[in-house]
Amino acid sequence: MAVKIRLKRIGARNTPAYRIVVADSRSPRDGRFIEEIGSYNPLQAGTNFTLKLDRAKYWLSVGAQPSETVASFIRKASRQAATV
Repeated sequence: MAVKIRLKRIGARNTPAYRIVVADSRSPRDGRFIEEIGSYNPLQAGTNFTLKLDRAKYWLSVGAQPSETVASFIRKASRQAATV
């Protein structure tokens, strides 16, 4: 089973919002997922995402592959955690 960390779209038309989920790569974009580890609101200014960094690092350690967008969120969250 190939596991991916990717975005799941929620929200109404013209009001996108996303959840960052861990899912089987064969599942549809908005279908079943294993665990929800964050959220992303592209319409919000400033810091527009939340992420459970410890859970993301766990899933990466067991072989989950992040999408490009989620990988950038993980990098940003790691930098923020390092400065605090």
